[in-house]
Amino acid sequence: MLAYVVRRVLYAIPILIGVNLITFALFFVVNSPDDMARMQLGVKRVTPEAIQKWKAERGYDKPLAWNAEAAGLAKVTDTIFFAKSVRMFAFDFGRADDGRDISREIRTRMVPSLAVAVPVFILGLYVSISFALLLVFFRATYLDVGGVVLCVAMMSISSLFYIIGGQWLVSKVWHLVPISGYAGGLDAVKFLVLPVLINVIAGIGSSARLYRTLFLEEVNRDYVRTAMAKGLPELTMLFRHVLRNALIPILTGVVVVIPLLFMGSLITESFFGIPGLGSYTIDAINAQDFAVVRAMVFIGSCLYILGLLLTDLSYTLVDPRVRLE
Repeated sequence: MLAYVVRRVLYAIPILIGVNLITFALFFVVNSPDDMARMQLGVKRVTPEAIQKWKAERGYDKPLAWNAEAAGLAKVTDTIFFAKSVRMFAFDFGRADDGRDISREIRTRMVPSLAVAVPVFILGLYVSISFALLLVFFRATYLDVGGVVLCVAMMSISSLFYIIGGQWLVSKVWHLVPISGYAGGLDAVKFLVLPVLINVIAGIGSSARLYRTLFLEEVNRDYVRTAMAKGLPELTMLFRHVLRNALIPILTGVVVVIPLLFMGSLITESFFGIPGLGSYTIDAINAQDFAVVRAMVFIGSCLYILGLLLTDLSYTLVDPRVRLE
């Protein structure tokens, strides 16, 4: 097992290098530092002196990948590529265009993102699986047909409708919770109830329909018929055997999402005014803060690779037939 983990980690290194090179090319070759300076200064006729001052303040006045005027190792280290891309492998993201430390902002904003994403993940998984098992228990009945129709209807509705409708109904009409904002400590609960509830409801349709299909495939297998013929209660069969044997395809989609929880939800955090990583990314895109965007792209790549590794490892926990050489 240890050798497998080490091998997968080594596989991740060239992937991260490739992502880093592509990101660098997109930000500094396709879109040169001069272009970034003109977009940030926001004027049509900007002077060359203003462009050079903007680049010098942010470290963009160096050569891209090779500094021929420097001596020794500085030919490589005194470049934009080393300062802005290579240091990311040490999780040194530098400073944003507004001067704030990006690593510090990520550590601070990670807590609100997790406060929203973790309850949504746990509750959503529990509710979707329970609802799917309920539909399978009443399969081929009007309750099953009605549940499938409800799932399709919920899938067809945009998540923005749930957010705007929930804010209007729960906050403006019923005045149960604040419409947006965030606070630290236990006061954060009243700000998190509505976004967590909306995200859980918005995800039930697609998740429950998928899980129902997986459970129905297991119900029609021979071992289920044999166990039912021997008198095993159907509820016991569903929760003890069908659910367990259907966990591998469920884990394929679920475990990959776990690292992405740290990235936050772009839409939810923006609409509810939660100062997490999602809203941080949106604000950076709107402000054309390329340093923050590059950092979030790199973190997203690392977390996605971690999710794939966790997926492979979780297979061995739910299915003894899976063995890693």
